[in-house]
Amino acid sequence: MAYMCKWRFARITARKARLLTDLIRNKPVGEALDLLKFNKKRGAVMVAKVLKSAIANADAKEADVEELYVAKSFCDDGPIMKRFMPKDRGKSYSIFKRLCHITIEVEEGKPPMAKAKRKQLEVRRARLAKKESKKATSSKKTEAAAKKEDAAESK
Repeated sequence: MAYMCKWRFARITARKARLLTDLIRNKPVGEALDLLKFNKKRGAVMVAKVLKSAIANADAKEADVEELYVAKSFCDDGPIMKRFMPKDRGKSYSIFKRLCHITIEVEEGKPPMAKAKRKQLEVRRARLAKKESKKATSSKKTEAAAKKEDAAESK
């Protein structure tokens, strides 16, 4: 079951917050909190608050907090506050104060593995299997050679 939390009208641009929501997607919640804790970006504090709230929602509904992972995390554009800054010679420049909606959804279980990571794991396993088969055949050859030497010594 998914447990969700939203922060609507957060005072940060969606472009800046999206970097952080992409960073924690498909990670266990403990690892995601550590990534946000040691990130220098201002939005990391905001995204961490939303993540902690989603974990608290899951805990309130008696989910196993140790088994949670970030299933979905995204950031949508919110409204834009338009302001004007007076400039020289009677000019004014417009300033856009952008808002966003941060959404995080956590689920119980193991996070799904990405295709690239799955392929990389398969390649590693194939290499290990190949090495082990070479070791097994070389050890059989050495055992056969040792038996021949023992037979030659006993004669």
